[in-house]
Amino acid sequence: MKPLNLFNNSYFLSSKSYLLLRFFTGFFMCYSHGWSKLMSGSDRWYRLGTTITEFIGIDALSIPLGFLAAFAESIGSLFIVIGFTTRPMAFLLFFTMLVASSKKLLQSGIGGSELPILYLILSLFILVNGPGKYSLDNLIKSKIKWKY
Repeated sequence: MKPLNLFNNSYFLSSKSYLLLRFFTGFFMCYSHGWSKLMSGSDRWYRLGTTITEFIGIDALSIPLGFLAAFAESIGSLFIVIGFTTRPMAFLLFFTMLVASSKKLLQSGIGGSELPILYLILSLFILVNGPGKYSLDNLIKSKIKWKY
């Protein structure tokens, strides 16, 4: 019987491990942060959007940008879980977490911003690595190649 070596590169960075990373990142982002923001309505979207519109100076974009942040944290996270349009959704989540972590760093320093920074790093990792072997993107890609 071959012993299980957890630090073997083929096991540690396998497609199954990446699926777990993608699944739990997307699930916890949606469950803990995104869904309530999406369902709360335009007042909350306005407050979310003002974080970035204060920087760019266009207050009229507060609600659309706030909705986009709520969308990235909820629907976009669910798309990351199933691996559908993974890179665009990871980019939206990365940008949202970049804004959120910047705001938290300015407000409360490093002590209060570890969660947005963690999601920032995870979304960057998913953005760089793409959907992975176990994803709808990979399934669709393989079906399209098979047809032609």
